[in-house]
Amino acid sequence: MARLPRLTLPGYPHHIILRGNNRQSIFEDASDQQRMLDLLQTHSQAQSVEVHAYVLMGNHLHLLATPQTDKALPLMMQAVGRAYVLSFNKRHGRTGTLWEGRYRSTLIQTERYFLACMAYIDLNPVRAGMVAQAADYAWSSHAHYIGTRQDPWLTPHALYWALGNTPFAREAAYAALVQAGIQAQQQQALTDATLSGWALGEEAFVEGLQQLTPRRVRKTAAGRPVRTADKA
Repeated sequence: MARLPRLTLPGYPHHIILRGNNRQSIFEDASDQQRMLDLLQTHSQAQSVEVHAYVLMGNHLHLLATPQTDKALPLMMQAVGRAYVLSFNKRHGRTGTLWEGRYRSTLIQTERYFLACMAYIDLNPVRAGMVAQAADYAWSSHAHYIGTRQDPWLTPHALYWALGNTPFAREAAYAALVQAGIQAQQQQALTDATLSGWALGEEAFVEGLQQLTPRRVRKTAAGRPVRTADKA
């Protein structure tokens, strides 16, 4: 069966996962992690992709980003992936592939899942047992949103701005949101949708997306379409 193209639509937030091949490490040290952030900054700006949030884990990374054109996100990820592999292989004296095939992504309904996805991303190191709380992890965008570090290349979303009328109020509200965690159902939905590539949102939202693209946006029943004669 032919592989479906990725679901990518401009103006909508996308949750992205890029994994190391066979779960191998993609970051050996802080220099690798900084190189990845530099590449994300360069190529997101070059391709008109607004990056809202990120986390760099040992063998994978997560992004929350909004492309401004239909080709922007694939072009950014392709450029970042290729440049990073060249740099990583040269630094560590290795050859060959680094990634587990294509990046995985899903388009999410902003109002229902955007802030939950940010928290999901920030809490990855906590779920992995790497730190006790999100604020303890250096390689995520969490520090930017709670005011302890500045990542000027990130684009805060309108929903983040709406958390408070002052920087302090927004930072405190966001820190509390992440500290409270997200529902297990939301966490599973974000994981499943991203790995499968189907849109994530309420029925009306998904139906509206389908009007914008010929690519199927949700999973349909297996097997051939039912013909009229078969229904008789």
